Amino acid sequence: MYFFFLFPQVSMDFTSPPLSLKDNGFSMTSFHLLGTSEKEVEGLEMELKKWKARVLIAEKAKDDLLLCKLSAAEECDKAEKELIKLKDLEEKERKDILMYRTIHERELYALNQENAELKREIEKLKGDLAECSAVLSRDGQIKKKVAEMKMKFTHMEDMKACYPDMNTYCVFGVTAKIPFRLNQNQALLTFEDEEVAQRLIKMGKHTVNLDSKIAEVKVKPFTLEMGTKFELHVTISGRKINVSEVPELSIPEDWMRDKLELNFYKSDQGGGGEVEDVSYDKQSGTAVITFLRPGAANGFVRCTKYPFCVNGRCYRLPVSPDTNIRLEKFQVYSGISKKTILLKGIQETEDDEESVQDLIEVHFQKPSNSGGEVEIIKYVSKGVTWVCFEEDT
Repeated sequence: MYFFFLFPQVSMDFTSPPLSLKDNGFSMTSFHLLGTSEKEVEGLEMELKKWKARVLIAEKAKDDLLLCKLSAAEECDKAEKELIKLKDLEEKERKDILMYRTIHERELYALNQENAELKREIEKLKGDLAECSAVLSRDGQIKKKVAEMKMKFTHMEDMKACYPDMNTYCVFGVTAKIPFRLNQNQALLTFEDEEVAQRLIKMGKHTVNLDSKIAEVKVKPFTLEMGTKFELHVTISGRKINVSEVPELSIPEDWMRDKLELNFYKSDQGGGGEVEDVSYDKQSGTAVITFLRPGAANGFVRCTKYPFCVNGRCYRLPVSPDTNIRLEKFQVYSGISKKTILLKGIQETEDDEESVQDLIEVHFQKPSNSGGEVEIIKYVSKGVTWVCFEEDT
């Protein structure tokens, strides 16, 4: 198809300015399409306007889409940053949970240890209670087992003026030491000053540097177990002696009593004298010799073996003074050591027991740690041990 443009006749004036074109095309008054009616031209103009409107709408939609894209990109960046923050927060929470779980597991372990220890103490207290119930016999006497101890003899009183038998009377004051069970990873510290121990107990918890790790220890008072104190009255007879390892001979018991009486009848020597009575037990091979003269038995105090000659043979019989022992002023008591503290929850370390004990002592000696001079310390890293307490005098 060919288009022919008809230009209007225009007089050309070279002095006048050149013709200008409007925008992107000629004015419709400047040309006409050949073979096209005005109605068709108007239709085409309407169609062109529609397409221009659509282009404007499309461009507006495009601009809106670009704005949405920019907004979406910003939102995406913001969402990515929020996601990173959430991931960091989640990681931090995970680490915190692991840390708290570890702390809680340690605290739970410490509580389980303490619970087990309390159960052991309860069982021991039940045993002590049963023992206390058993110590009261039917006749009203008190029976109590005490640990073996050494007693120091201080003096002897001669009561000759008041006692015609010339017996020897001794009184021993006895205070039994109180045992305390010290369990694994525990320590006992006794301070010179009572106020230091009480101040540390009020604080409750302490952080102790054990070189390889930091230990959070608990400071607690503790109640001592049942203790006993009593007076032991010993009467050594001045007229009786005990004889043991009497040989078993094929003679009547009356004859054996006579031979024992004759053997210990020595009026001219340091020990012995006229015999008042002989109590002989053939089954145990023992005899009790009672002299008539007061103080006659005192000559046998330093004599542990005494010759006994019978049927042509000579024996050396163990001889000991006859004693009467009675217990008076028996007291049962319990209490709390005011100068001593109990440390619990000391964590195990690779250091040896003595080194850890020294570190604990140094920590609680410093005034900056509310401590003071330590009189004695005992730490147990493994197993258990028994620590004895005695009453201050």
